Amino acid sequence: MMRLAFRNLFQNKARLVISVGGVSLALLLILSLDAIFSGVEQQITAYINYSGADIFVAQSSVRNMHMASSSLPVTLIEEVKVIPGVEAVTPILYLSNMVVIGDERNLAYILGLPEDALMGGAWQVSAGSAQPHPGEAIIDRNIAEKSNAGLGDEVEILGRKFKVAGLSEGTASLVNSVAFISLADFAALRGSADTISFLLIRVESGVDPTDVVEQIEEEVDGVTVQTREAFAAQESRVVKDMGTDVITIMNLVGFLIGLAVMALTVYTATLSRRKEFGVLKALGARNAHLYKAVLGQALFSVILGFGVGLGFSLLLSAVIPRLGLNLALVISWGSLLKVGSISMVIAGFSALLPIRQIAGLDPAMVFRGK
Repeated sequence: MMRLAFRNLFQNKARLVISVGGVSLALLLILSLDAIFSGVEQQITAYINYSGADIFVAQSSVRNMHMASSSLPVTLIEEVKVIPGVEAVTPILYLSNMVVIGDERNLAYILGLPEDALMGGAWQVSAGSAQPHPGEAIIDRNIAEKSNAGLGDEVEILGRKFKVAGLSEGTASLVNSVAFISLADFAALRGSADTISFLLIRVESGVDPTDVVEQIEEEVDGVTVQTREAFAAQESRVVKDMGTDVITIMNLVGFLIGLAVMALTVYTATLSRRKEFGVLKALGARNAHLYKAVLGQALFSVILGFGVGLGFSLLLSAVIPRLGLNLALVISWGSLLKVGSISMVIAGFSALLPIRQIAGLDPAMVFRGK
């Protein structure tokens, strides 16, 4: 019976394409929205994740970077260096501000780096230098291209002109970008050379960062010490909390639209085969066999649609970054599991709706031409 049902499914190629196409477009919408939100979350914490630091030290009660301000005395650098398990310490200055290029204004994390910084710099540079010297800046390549700027051009940061010495990759998101200048320039512009914003710490090989965190907390007062993973989690949480309502509503609306389209597609595709099911019933098929055939065809359509939708989603995730957009699509296993499981349930219910009509089919209608 199932074999016959699948043959029936593939008998009308146009109807199969429409059915699978409707399901795949609905799932493409759901998967793409999930991938966009996952990508934005990953971009927001990119600087922290690629900083090269195992531990972040901030002012007391400061647990993230976004829209936060941290101030630590420079004397803290030497205090932390002598703590057992610490291999290297890099101080940075940080402020959220604008990178102005012509008429374009781009919100960015402005980071001041010391000379020969071991951590906290641009992790991927497509052109120019990876280390900003006095009077120089490193900005995101997409931001530069959007503003028709390149190496050697001038940008305004913190009210001063800087020459673009390097173009970084992966340092821009829908929320902001990251720009790097020298620690000396940052300190001069801020008017204070005796404070820093954060300490980035790398621990020795084989040392557990959490042990070093506890050691710093015991020996140094007035600081908040977190591992890189904990710091990134706090950063992500703060940004998500700020936009939770908007993101939740958009995701829910997109999800409901996708499911509605998929349910309607499966429902109409099942009803369009009423005559074929009537033939099966006229040949002696029981209702239980017809139910299995209906559910089998519906689930098979969803599986095909899921594969096509996933394929297009993966294609978009590869193409969009190449278009110069500050957007990344990240398709996670969790998203695939959620969308796949819910889709199968919706497909089953959508196919069950017309089952009562199929169960009540009069086999004689096949011979009456109805």
